[in-house]
Amino acid sequence: MTRTALITGASRGLGRALAAALNERGWRLVVDGRDADRLAAAVAALPHPEDVIAIPGDVADPDHRTALAEAVGPTLDLLVNNASDLGPSPLPPLARLQPEQLQRILAVNTVAPLALVQLTLPELARAHGRVLDLSSDAAVEAYAGWGGYGASKAALDQLSAVLAVEHPDLRIYAVDPGDMNTAMHQAAEPGEDLSGLPAPESVVPALLRLVDDDLPSGRYRAADLEPAVAR
Repeated sequence: MTRTALITGASRGLGRALAAALNERGWRLVVDGRDADRLAAAVAALPHPEDVIAIPGDVADPDHRTALAEAVGPTLDLLVNNASDLGPSPLPPLARLQPEQLQRILAVNTVAPLALVQLTLPELARAHGRVLDLSSDAAVEAYAGWGGYGASKAALDQLSAVLAVEHPDLRIYAVDPGDMNTAMHQAAEPGEDLSGLPAPESVVPALLRLVDDDLPSGRYRAADLEPAVAR
């Protein structure tokens, strides 16, 4: 039976890399991204673009979230809450982070993932599905400038943990992928040479371990996960 995944933020970075891996395995995908042209180009480059529904938009928009949920069909095997908002670049100290900027970060990184779980819960339950909430080491470490983003991911970690207790029939994971050479990381550190950081594709095998194996719900570091056996 064909499995279905909903991946937010799939136009670049880790979301795009995971979408490519699942699409290669024959998964049906529903993906989104804020930049319609970039999303279309990312989907066109996939091995099987005919198996992908691309819906451009902002996960902070309730109407967009509804459209994503309606596109998944009767069952949803995997929800990947990958879309994230870093906040202003360069990263300001908390004393200069404006309340409206923090509200935007929380809307994308914390509120939207929970809202998508709520909207797709019946479909996830039918498939005994899994949720991957992309977290960060900034959720547990105090890095100057990362206060708003880190707070949003710490809240996401707690939401994931509570959802796992409330829905033991599902597998709900918060995943810290580690540092990667991505556009978001570059925005966090403008002008820095990130060429020494791993590519997003290097993290995909760890995520596939959570997709394939029956690991308990919880918070994981990608660096601690052995690659899954290909299926």
